[in-house]
Amino acid sequence: MTDTNTSSGVTGSAQMQGALWSTRARDYAELQEPHFLPLYESVQRRSELANSRSSLDVGCGPGLAVQMFSRTIANVAGIDASAGFIDIARERLPGQNLRIGEMEALPHADRSFDLVTGFNAFQYAASPVNALREARRVTQPGGFVVIATWGLPEDCDAAGHLKALGALMPPPPPGAPGPFALSDESKLKALVSEAGLAPIVVVDVDCPWIYQNLEIALRAMLSAGPAERAIRNSGMERARDAVANSIAPYLKSSGEYHLNNKFRYLIART
Repeated sequence: MTDTNTSSGVTGSAQMQGALWSTRARDYAELQEPHFLPLYESVQRRSELANSRSSLDVGCGPGLAVQMFSRTIANVAGIDASAGFIDIARERLPGQNLRIGEMEALPHADRSFDLVTGFNAFQYAASPVNALREARRVTQPGGFVVIATWGLPEDCDAAGHLKALGALMPPPPPGAPGPFALSDESKLKALVSEAGLAPIVVVDVDCPWIYQNLEIALRAMLSAGPAERAIRNSGMERARDAVANSIAPYLKSSGEYHLNNKFRYLIART
């Protein structure tokens, strides 16, 4: 397939998100994505998923989770709206099934996988319930869908920098989902049920973000899509200042920045 958003069928909100997350894809892959390893590892260890033989990671980013799952699952695949992320994922996993595309219109046949995951992904869909219905469609009967998202804002030190960046963005359209759109456990379970999935368990995972110094912290935290949206609207200098001020309370005497965050995931069955 041709590696452009348009020819890959990525349009609307997915096309916008793909462009935002592609801008600093390499910084994200090298400096930010590794902070999610505890989340990926927790999912990988779950006994419910131990017999999985095929998996799809929706919103796979630069492919670190796919790379991890490939060690225990024979057939792995990933899809993301960001061409920049898919380029990196293909470097990490040459020859694997990694595509640019939309989570609300997955380019996979019905019942293709026995496990579908979405790490910090489904809340960015124009319609999260439609994205989850697509995840269910491509999952085999009796298979599993894992929805991972931020924990509650009060459990995430990084919520401060997201709030600071939000002030630099253009106003979102009414009802637009945000990073914490699926954080509430009752709302998450209700959404999963609406999509025709049966929630099994919700698990919280500590994911500390530790940066060696301010420059690395800024490069990492400004590499995500929401940060790029703020940069495009208000400029890099204002975005850097906003993030630096928001993380100042987490500076240690060593010069490192330590932000404690809690992420959560729900395992559902088809």
